[in-house]
Amino acid sequence: MSGSDGHGLAGRVAIVTGGGRGLGRAMTLGLAQAGVRVVATAARELAEVEAVAREAERACGDDRVRPLLADVTRVEDCAAVVRAALVRFGRLDILVNNAGRGMKYVSDTFLTEPTRFWEVAPDTWRMVTDTNVNGPFLMARAAVPAMLEAGWGRIVNISMNRETMRRRGFSPYGPSKAALESETAIWAQDLADSGITVNALLPGGATLTGMIPEGLPDSARDGLLSPEIVVPPLLWLCSDAAAAVTGKRLDARRWMGEQPGSQPTTDTLEDVGC
Repeated sequence: MSGSDGHGLAGRVAIVTGGGRGLGRAMTLGLAQAGVRVVATAARELAEVEAVAREAERACGDDRVRPLLADVTRVEDCAAVVRAALVRFGRLDILVNNAGRGMKYVSDTFLTEPTRFWEVAPDTWRMVTDTNVNGPFLMARAAVPAMLEAGWGRIVNISMNRETMRRRGFSPYGPSKAALESETAIWAQDLADSGITVNALLPGGATLTGMIPEGLPDSARDGLLSPEIVVPPLLWLCSDAAAAVTGKRLDARRWMGEQPGSQPTTDTLEDVGC
């Protein structure tokens, strides 16, 4: 599949952080197949995003994805990612803040044995919060000037269910995503009438990504959502059809079953905030 899917995104340029696996891989490939040129980043495993770039090239027939090693918690790395997009592709239209760290850094058994907040190591708390809260800020801060100059842009922050934000034993992951939704709401207001929208996108349930423990039984994995679930609503959020949508959260699971090109229903699109 090498062309646009009808969303009018061909020729746009995107950055997808954490683009080497799970949701990031799915979104990188989905954008590339819609005609978008993508800078896909990884904090530690460049080989992962290089593999995604090769996969996109096979699917699209050209060199559409540039893999890059970058840590979103580092100011200089975020600036370098934006610079790479502008130098390589001449513009920057879309930022997908997907890079994140989950509960597996707290405990391998977090799904069955909740860790109470005072049992979380301070360094672990800081690491998760730095990636999930500060990372999107630093990336958006680096990307917005180019978008403002162009008068058009889309920032999509990858969030999660509100129930998970409040779930027992889900510190600091839950609080970090609640903070990200607050960032989404505030940034949308800061960028009002600029041509740049800021929205949150969530799969709508537990998803088969790198944040799921390796030893999870097959019976439990059967109920997990596919990462590709987020691609159709992402493409819509990045399109001109969603120009008036900002400061919202879009639940991908509720999107399922809607016809391509249709507007999301009221229970699909909500105000951000937990």
